[in-house]
Amino acid sequence: MIHTIDGKAIAQKLLDSLKKQIAQLPTQPKLAVVYVGDDKPSRTYIRRKQQAAEYVGIDFALHTFPPHISKQDLIQNIITIQKDKNLSGVIVQLPLPEPLYTDEVLNAVRPEFDVDCLTDTNIGKLVMKTHAITPPTPEAVCVVLDEIAVNVEGKNITIIGAGALVGKPLSVMLLNRKATVTTCNSRTKNLKKHCRKADIIVSAVGKKDLVRGNMVKKGTIVIDTGISFEKGKMYGDINFKEVSKKASYVTPTPGGIGPITVALLLKNVIQLSSQNLQN
Repeated sequence: MIHTIDGKAIAQKLLDSLKKQIAQLPTQPKLAVVYVGDDKPSRTYIRRKQQAAEYVGIDFALHTFPPHISKQDLIQNIITIQKDKNLSGVIVQLPLPEPLYTDEVLNAVRPEFDVDCLTDTNIGKLVMKTHAITPPTPEAVCVVLDEIAVNVEGKNITIIGAGALVGKPLSVMLLNRKATVTTCNSRTKNLKKHCRKADIIVSAVGKKDLVRGNMVKKGTIVIDTGISFEKGKMYGDINFKEVSKKASYVTPTPGGIGPITVALLLKNVIQLSSQNLQN
């Protein structure tokens, strides 16, 4: 029997809990979002983050910059934004225009404000298990697995995609949970073979219909974190109609991992706000 995981319901529980936590804080947390260019999907994601932030009681500040801004000017602006004494967290909305998409820009965010967990410092802490926060999308995958009471210890998990946002940190997090992890990338040969061996598949590419029904063995859990747009409509990586005939659990797109990711991002804002108040 197929179970579709309701990411909106899971996210709402998280948001309601965060709202109660914020009501107990001595000061209101503040999130700053750095948005460069005019990427339409990014605008949608930012709007959802703002709506969720306002719901739980987080102050939201959007800083927009033109696509032609130099890397140096952008970094200087990020440094200036972080001088705000009320600040709790900073996001550099990805993707950046290609010339700006560098580690140097992401590392301009101070680790104590890095709610996306993308700085070298926070990624290193994740690897060494000394982290205070976790990357929101990989953590959303773990939240889903916990929600359906799946212990990943000893499970064969195939992750499709090895990017810094999802694939790489998720592989570390699942290894820390004692799963057996196979991470596939664009050079992986016979992707279907790796997927057919998996008890759990997580796709994080952003390519419509990447995962088809014949790539999934019966009873597999399939979690879709990929997002792409075609004619204004959002798609995930999996062919939902085909995969849902085989999988035991599957996340839809939209309404799956996305809302949970936003809630966990805000959880990180609160976590870092509390830490910064103590320091």
